[in-house]
Amino acid sequence: MENTDPQHQHGEHTPPPVEHDYSKHENNPGPSKEAVEERNSNGAGSILKWIIPVLVIALLVWWFLIKK
Repeated sequence: MENTDPQHQHGEHTPPPVEHDYSKHENNPGPSKEAVEERNSNGAGSILKWIIPVLVIALLVWWFLIKK
């Protein structure tokens, strides 16, 4: 079933596609290919997946042992 509701139609607010020819679209350029396909090998996700569970366990221990 198609969604023909006008609020879900793409219109003037759609983002421009990835830019391949900057001089052609200099007034309204899209994002560069590097910005879209950038690797995120040193992100915070690898640290957060260890910090958050440790904090949750520490808070649960504090809640059950010290609060009672």
